[in-house]
This record gives sequence, structure tokens and C-alpha cells, in this order.
Amino acid sequence: MTRVAIIGAGPSGLAMLRAFASERDKGGDIPDLVCYEKQSDWGGLWNYSWRTGLDDHGEPVHNSMYRYLWSHGPKECLEFADYSFEEHFGKPIASYPPRAVLWDYIKGRVEKSDVRKYIRFDNSVRHVTFDEDTEQFQIVAHDHASDTVTSDTFDNVVVASGHFSVPNMPHFPGYDTFGGRILHAHDFRDALEFAGKDIMLIGSSYSAEDIGSQCWKYGAKSIITSSRAGTMGFNWPDNWTEKPILTHVDGNTVHFADGTSAEVEAIISCTGYKHHFPYLEDDLRLITGNLLWTDGLYKGVTWQRNPKLFYLGMQDQYYTFNMFDAQAWFARDMILGRIETPDQATMEADSQPWHDRNAALADAYEEIDFQGDYTQHLVDLTDYPDFNIPAVNAMFKTWKGHKGKSIMEYRDWGFTSTLTGTQAPVHHTRWAEALDDSMDSYLVIGD
Repeated sequence: MTRVAIIGAGPSGLAMLRAFASERDKGGDIPDLVCYEKQSDWGGLWNYSWRTGLDDHGEPVHNSMYRYLWSHGPKECLEFADYSFEEHFGKPIASYPPRAVLWDYIKGRVEKSDVRKYIRFDNSVRHVTFDEDTEQFQIVAHDHASDTVTSDTFDNVVVASGHFSVPNMPHFPGYDTFGGRILHAHDFRDALEFAGKDIMLIGSSYSAEDIGSQCWKYGAKSIITSSRAGTMGFNWPDNWTEKPILTHVDGNTVHFADGTSAEVEAIISCTGYKHHFPYLEDDLRLITGNLLWTDGLYKGVTWQRNPKLFYLGMQDQYYTFNMFDAQAWFARDMILGRIETPDQATMEADSQPWHDRNAALADAYEEIDFQGDYTQHLVDLTDYPDFNIPAVNAMFKTWKGHKGKSIMEYRDWGFTSTLTGTQAPVHHTRWAEALDDSMDSYLVIGD
């Protein structure tokens, strides 16, 4: 029997397991599946941990999420095409759920699919190699529960370990003598730590925007964001200012490229993450930045240099859960032989137009259309349930407009599910005033 290894049981790895479960439930034969997950539970980043640094096994903490995190995009844009939020919760809910609500939704589908039995929890993959003679992979993993090292062979490997857990941490002169706290967004856990403090964030993307918003919401005294990319362009509260890039630090004084300075008590680096796969040998390792199109992957999924290897969720993302599904269904069908594996030249030729179009994208609206077209392309190649991608694109664009209008109020809007046609109800409390992010508090709506 064919054996398939899946590395990671976060949203992408669970999408892969769900793709095979879908085939199994239709009466089809599926391979022998083994999913390696280094955490003790599934969910990947959505499986919140208070820990930073190292976990209880001495492994780098995977989690990059924090208390009070709410979805920064409408849930209607990430809804699984085969499992609606309404089906899971039994009623309509508002469009911007907190992390705990989204994690419960993710878990609900895979619990229903009966795929937990395929996962080896507390198993850290140490090494993946490929034998050209046998055309098989060998995976060496550390089973923390038994404190033993295992070695198994597989016909295919799916890398689904994500790319938002290894920080990209720049250094600026004076960091070594800074009198406050310096941390990366990866280690940010609780905005209450910064209540009453003057803080600075480095970066101009979602992390800087959202962590700054959380700190504002929970009482930071003042917020500065500093970036090489220029201002984010939002209408920030009065105690939030934007500055050009930091040049150096002198004690607790931070200096910027325009010659101005400020006193701060903490510096939070929201400077992104690295695609990092230390367990893969060189010929198997994807090297890329955080881009909408990832070179070297046929259909954005299949490792062109060895089509028995697959990567899920490696792109920069507007689409998330449903795009991971579309990728997983495509990988499944290649593994099952339903989709023919082209030769190297054909794969490269197929990828080039996507590469060229990505390079020419002019703004976020074109990026949304690009990723929507990509997701639709994969959906059309498999039996993954079709969903209204043009409507999702339109919601993303409306979401961008809402943020431009009021960055602290955009989560108070609601959208319509493409699956059920239900308009999301207005949440019982405005986001800026909703200090309790628990699922129990959030789901009071509609009762």
C-alpha cells in the first residue's frame, strides 16, 4: 500500500487529512496516512500556547498567536466549502470571530471526519531524505511521549508545517543597551503587558497593524509604528503615530530616519517570518520569500524537482482555509494518480505565467483577484466543492475599504456567507469595547 506522510496538523495538514477522508467516505481507497505533529494537539497556530521560547520538550514554540486575537478578515472569506460556520455553531455568528471560535470551527470539521487516528502527536520531525533508487522518503522523528526516535519510509511527503513560526528579527544599533523589552511578534502574548506604556512597533503589515490595535484597545499610553515601507495609511487614534524606519536606539530613546526621536518602553518587531524547513535535505527544501506565487511549486503545490513531494499553504495569503483545501484536494489527486504528473519542462512552462502575473501586480485589489483566480483554478481541477470565489473577492475588497474608512471599526461590519446566503448578525459589542475574547462571550449573539 502507498504510504503518505503529512508534516504538521495545522490548517494545511488537516486539510490534507480531510481531502483523503473525503475520498474514503465516498468508498475510495486511500493510502496509509501518518501525520506528524510536534504539538500535543491539532490546530497549528490556532492552538494557542502561553509559552514562548521553548516548549516543555525543549522544542521551539510553534505558536505565534496571542490572547485577544480576532480574525482580521471576514470569516465568510475563509469558510470551508464543505462545512459552514452555521453548520458548526447551529446558528449565524458575526463576521470577525476571536481565535478560540475559529479554532473550534477548525476542530469541528476534522472531528466529524474521524482523522485524529492518523496523527502522531508530540512527534518532531528531525530529518527527511529521499532515496533515488527506491524512490521513497525516509522520515526520522522524535517521539517525545516515549522519548524514542523512529524511522519510517513513505512514497509521498506533504509539508504542511506552515511559515509563520520562525521569526525574521532585524537588529538595530543600540539594541544591546535598550532599557526596556525587545520582542518579536512571535513572542507577543498579552496586550495587557503594555497597558500604560509607550511602545514602538517595527513593520507595516498585518502584525504591526493588529498588535498595535490590540495594545491600543487594552490601554497602551502611546504607540509608534516604524517602517521602511512608508505609512500604512489608516486613520489611527490620537495616541498612535507613524514614523519612517528606525535608525538606532540610545538608552530608551529611539531615533528615526527623518531625524526625530521618541522615548519608548518596549519595541515589538512585527517584521515577518522565514520559510524554514531544517528537517529537509537540500534537494527537497523550498527557499522562498512570502509571495503570492511560490516558484518551484507546480500549481503552487508540487515540488517540481521531485513531484512526490508537496507543499501546502506556502504562499502569502488573502485566502486561507479554503485555499489550503483546494491545494490539498489537488495534492491528493496527484498522489492517487487521478492527475497526471507532467515532466519538468511542462511544469515550469505551466508555472511561468503565474510567476509573470504575480510580478506585475499593482495593488491589493489585483492581488486579491490573482489569488482568487489561483484558488478557482485548483478547485476546477478536482471535486472540491465549488464556492462563489468572485463573491469572496468582492468581500475582500469591501473589507479593504472598511479598513481604510475606520481601522478601529472595520470588525463591526458583517458579510453574507457564500454557502448559506445568511447575512452575519451584528456582534453584541463593538470590537473596540469587547474585552472578553472567550468563545462563551462571543457566542452569546443570537441567543
